[in-house]
Amino acid sequence: QVQLVASGGGLVQSGGSLRLSCAASGSITTIFTMGWYRQAPGKQRESVAQITNGGHTNYADSVKGRFTISRDNAKNTVALQMNSLKPEDMALYYCNADILLLGGIRRDYWGQGTQVTVSS
Repeated sequence: QVQLVASGGGLVQSGGSLRLSCAASGSITTIFTMGWYRQAPGKQRESVAQITNGGHTNYADSVKGRFTISRDNAKNTVALQMNSLKPEDMALYYCNADILLLGGIRRDYWGQGTQVTVSS
């Protein structure tokens, strides 16, 4: 089995920074794309940033220039550095990973959400 454990959420003032981290563990052969999603109350979950195992990144327009996604393939971790946070960034953030298991099955895994609260 595989577990994704996210950490790093919290309360920050508008304009501040937070860093989210997510670690994958278990019977992993390969982790393909890793990413972060968020869901605000009353809204659908949306993609924030993605990074392939080759290091290619993709960002939502709303976070470009403020957020940076990175990963450590050796440690099976992904991080999201969030700068210049705005009240509209406030949401429950989830990490996601596309994983090939030792048994040959490939599927998506989700971490538990970590809350990001931005005060204005």
